[in-house]
Amino acid sequence: MAGRRTNLTLLVLTAVAFVSGALAYSAGTAWGRPVTVLHGVVGVGVVLVAPWKGLIVGHGMRRRGARAWASVVLALCTIASVVTGVLHTTGAAVHLGPVTAMQVHVGAALLALPLVIWHVAARPARLRRADLGRRELLRVGGLAGAALVAYVPTTLLGSDRRFTGSRQRGTDRPSAMPVTQWLDDDVPVVDTRAWRLRVGDRSLTYAELIARDDRVRALLDCTGGWYASQHWAGVWLEELLPAGGRSVVVRSLTGYSRRFPRSDAGRLLLATRVAGRPLSAGHGHPARLVAPGRRGFWWVKWLDSVDVDERPWWWQPPFPLT
Repeated sequence: MAGRRTNLTLLVLTAVAFVSGALAYSAGTAWGRPVTVLHGVVGVGVVLVAPWKGLIVGHGMRRRGARAWASVVLALCTIASVVTGVLHTTGAAVHLGPVTAMQVHVGAALLALPLVIWHVAARPARLRRADLGRRELLRVGGLAGAALVAYVPTTLLGSDRRFTGSRQRGTDRPSAMPVTQWLDDDVPVVDTRAWRLRVGDRSLTYAELIARDDRVRALLDCTGGWYASQHWAGVWLEELLPAGGRSVVVRSLTGYSRRFPRSDAGRLLLATRVAGRPLSAGHGHPARLVAPGRRGFWWVKWLDSVDVDERPWWWQPPFPLT
């Protein structure tokens, strides 16, 4: 495979990998399965093209010497992202010391992103008319077919996992669920006698909330690599909200927040209990959000306030920054 075509192929694969990876990371329901498969197949495609890219990198290293450090770092980030993606998908190694394989996978991809942009800007690979010819399309089709065939064994190795790669941990046993939180959050200690939940202009006590008994069975799929299905109880958020607004902002005592479409409020539960018992501190006591069909980072814990405003729900980073 010629150097220019190799670079073009890798550029397309990388772009699809980033987009599909972001979608797969946020997917919690069935629509995400084909996106996750696409992400995996593209990852295998990167591996299949790697030998040709290795020849190009080797030639560039001999020619540029120490100036090629950025390319070396990009290659290391790519290798780390691909390897940890396989470890997560197959379940071969969920944890790598204090971090998970998924955290390394995502972190390496994010580190690689600015280097990819720099690489494309410094050495652009321009598309030519011949690149859309029958011969090139057959080569692309062959690469896609080979990547798909090579991807199948990873799905068999991870057959006991959800399509997201998550493994079951603690279904119907809340105490067995891992205690996780986003990035720099810590588990707060809350005095329920003094705690109040502000919803718009209302201030609700713990006693008022725990007296409600709306129920839902929902599956929590954490991006850390585990999932669990539980019976949750509390009050539907829609019943507490004022009228109007385009979105609902749910905030934690830690400062963490997520914004939801106003139309979703009827499907969001403000939970105070799980499996018939009050939430533990690690799982959101005194109250947390249950967001069926969304990944775990949407399930805001240790609630502090809920507001309705006119901004659209997507007026926020796709993933929390802190």
